Amino acid sequence: MGWFDLIAVLLVLTAALSYVNYRLLRLPSTIGLMALTLLLSLAVVLVGLFVPGLEHQAQAFVHRLDFSRALLNGMLGFLLFAGALSIDLGELTERKWSIALLATVGVLLSTGIVGGLTWCLLNALGIETRFVYCLLFGALISPTDPIAVLALLKQIGAPKSLEITIAGESLFNDGVGVVVFLGVLEVVTGGQDVGVGNLVVLFVREALGGAVFGLGAGWLVYLLLKSVDNYQVEILLSLALVAGGYALADALHLSGPMAMVVAGLLIGNPGRSFAMSPTTVEHLDLFWKLIDEILIAILFVGIGLEVLVLTFTAKHLVAGLLVVGIVLVARLVSVGLPIQFLRRWQTFDGSTVSVLTWGGLRGGISVAMALSLPSRVDGSEVPEREVLLVITYVVVVFSILVQGPTIGPLTRRWLSLASHPRANQNEKS
Repeated sequence: MGWFDLIAVLLVLTAALSYVNYRLLRLPSTIGLMALTLLLSLAVVLVGLFVPGLEHQAQAFVHRLDFSRALLNGMLGFLLFAGALSIDLGELTERKWSIALLATVGVLLSTGIVGGLTWCLLNALGIETRFVYCLLFGALISPTDPIAVLALLKQIGAPKSLEITIAGESLFNDGVGVVVFLGVLEVVTGGQDVGVGNLVVLFVREALGGAVFGLGAGWLVYLLLKSVDNYQVEILLSLALVAGGYALADALHLSGPMAMVVAGLLIGNPGRSFAMSPTTVEHLDLFWKLIDEILIAILFVGIGLEVLVLTFTAKHLVAGLLVVGIVLVARLVSVGLPIQFLRRWQTFDGSTVSVLTWGGLRGGISVAMALSLPSRVDGSEVPEREVLLVITYVVVVFSILVQGPTIGPLTRRWLSLASHPRANQNEKS
């Protein structure tokens, strides 16, 4: 099966499941598609018991899709650019310190807490796991997924300041997460020892270098947009910025995701105000909204299909469910401490920590990084890979199917409690 056939099958499957969700389930697109794909994958496994070869063919299809490579080296740039395009830069600047702390200190805190507690849990369950692999899991699961989070923000009805904090953190924290992930991965694969100095160099090169690259590429396209007034040409320029910019950043060993976030903010703010006509803005927004929705639909179908190639055991599933609690506790601490520190200078709604904790969704990026873990190092198999894949998948499924549908009602409840604390206390008494 060639690449065109793979894309065709995936598009047909995504369209069919989207239709079923719209007509029957009426769930939010991401939640409905993932739930239906999981049911479809389960049906394939059950039917495969009676139809020899069916499950093997389905697994071969999923392997050929190469979800990790497709997301990290392709789709991610388009999704992040589309998300950043709709973020107000002025509002983002007002929350810059909370976003910066959550995206850096918060990720590092979460990585350490998740890594340490997961190591204790797995070994207590009799699953022998080296600490460095648990730290690697902490690094890949700690950043919230901007794709899942931005899709969620469209429906929860949170205050604008809180919405910007959640969106900004999710757009930027993957840069830090990737740096930590790559640093620990070098230790795992037998590379050089990674100390604080090497991590700082890696961060400057990847994250800050990617941001500077995105600013430069975005500025170049901004000047080109300003020199023409033709929405077809301008949309093509934005496409070239994402596809060419992401590929070049990757070739230069810079953070492509960070570059696309910065470029999207530049084109979506100064570009929208000074380089485009109202007609171009209308067509550009509609185009990128469609790109965003189509790719998100394909992404969550892809996540659902990955269940076909994972090896589940009862012990691994139990570990995954327990790790869900660890991830939530780590999220609470890594959000609560920075917010408490910032309350001296900045006002936060009383529901901020609760919403940030429960609304910190994990999604395709965590799954993709987990799938990129090596199966062999120095000729020896890595037994930790299978359990880390399973627990990552369990955390992501819980995040999308449990946290996703409940964050709206819970946010409204928390906001109500925060705005009427005395009334609620009297009601309890």
